[in-house]
Amino acid sequence: MARTILFNKPFRVLSQFSADGDKATLADYIDLPGVYAAGRLDFDSEGLMLLTDDGALQARVANPRYRLAKIYLAQVEGVPDPAALRALARGVELKDGTTRPALVEPVDEPGWLWPRNPPIRERRDIPTRWLKLEIREGRNRQVRRMTAAVGHPTLRLIRIAIGDWTLDGLQPGEYRLLE
Repeated sequence: MARTILFNKPFRVLSQFSADGDKATLADYIDLPGVYAAGRLDFDSEGLMLLTDDGALQARVANPRYRLAKIYLAQVEGVPDPAALRALARGVELKDGTTRPALVEPVDEPGWLWPRNPPIRERRDIPTRWLKLEIREGRNRQVRRMTAAVGHPTLRLIRIAIGDWTLDGLQPGEYRLLE
């Protein structure tokens, strides 16, 4: 029977099991042999990862041709105006081509959100804003590059959903084995 795990990857953890210098990895949190990450999440991003021993599921989640929705909360520098939000929604020109359209909306910081350690850098004269973005592709550091391209660098990035799977109830470093 296939095993599927939802994991809340903490900030500054590699989304791999193999060691890489002194950086924390999935092996520091998950001791279940034979499961592998279905897709990646950057070292400096947080949130939902799916791990499984089901190769077909792993391919369906990780391969962009399946266009599985991935939803992120991004805390960005500054307050994006309507033109920046429209650009994100239409698709942004990056060095590796134009992104697919995204669903994007400004949101309030969620009440359930855990503090990040270390906290983001705060600038007295520059406000921040939270955005909820849904994308259906998975380029390297895509959300960060998209928000930077419209003039609002991402300061904190948390993936909250992959398809129908969500982060609900998982604290950083916790995982849940699905039945």
